Amino acid sequence: MQRRFFDYIIISLKGIAMGAADVVPGVSGGTIAFISGIYEELLESIDNISFTFFKIWRTNGLKKAWSSINGNFLLALFFGIAISIISLAKIIKWLLLNEAILLWSFFFGLVLASVFYIGKQIRSWNTWIFITIIVTTIASYFLTIAEPFASPDNNLYLLFCGFIGIIAMILPGVSGAFILLILGAYQTAINTVDDLFHSIITLNFELFKDAIIKFLMLAIGAIFGIKAFSKLLNWMFKHYKDLTLAMLTGFMIGSLNKIWPWKKVLSWRTNSKGIEVPFQEQSVSPFSFEEDHQIMIALLLMTVGFLTILILEKLGSKTND
Repeated sequence: MQRRFFDYIIISLKGIAMGAADVVPGVSGGTIAFISGIYEELLESIDNISFTFFKIWRTNGLKKAWSSINGNFLLALFFGIAISIISLAKIIKWLLLNEAILLWSFFFGLVLASVFYIGKQIRSWNTWIFITIIVTTIASYFLTIAEPFASPDNNLYLLFCGFIGIIAMILPGVSGAFILLILGAYQTAINTVDDLFHSIITLNFELFKDAIIKFLMLAIGAIFGIKAFSKLLNWMFKHYKDLTLAMLTGFMIGSLNKIWPWKKVLSWRTNSKGIEVPFQEQSVSPFSFEEDHQIMIALLLMTVGFLTILILEKLGSKTND
């Protein structure tokens, strides 16, 4: 496909939108790719990345190899994604520290609407669909209340989180940030991106060393994950689409407990910077919350989050038509 320089600028802008979506739990970068008309090209380009690239490079040169993986498209897209993630990481980091209830309220509305968005795509409802939703809802809920089996600062655990979280690049409606949230690594990932960018600007080598290791663990996991998941999930969607959607729906319903805005801390842990942070939390009623529950503005932000997904759904429907 012949593209002009301006076309790649547009692709980068779409990447910026995807990056913004991937940072926010409940909004999927895959959904943005679908709405903006580049979803199929993205999947095909990712699928073309393999060791064959080096074989083509050796026999036909770098230009031919780069073209074989649609390199200009991927470079422009991921450049936009990177700019967006770096820009938003600092904002979300500040909100997590200073306005956690309001941020989680907005995220809760996003994910709640995503449940309806994914569930609506199930065409044939039967007993197995209902059983699948119930089982995955229960399993997902117990996952949110279980004690984390590893610290989110552990490098091998971050590798695993990157491997699982990249699912957002493949499936419309599933948020990678949401997956990281369920795994307890969302705040660590946000802090890592912000610390990496900050360390480069301030030339803080110690901060850079810690951030780059965590960033590479997430990135390497994501690279392996995107290759491992792309074929499997495409196959599942082609042959067992309704069952796959039912699993995703149940998973998101049960996981709503994780992003409930009002929490009571049950135990604490010391992170890599020596700061005590919540380790295990329990959802509580806003009226029994010990601090200011901010319930009115929290409900407003839930509504805004919910409507955001509905608007994206409408845009996606028009694009699909």
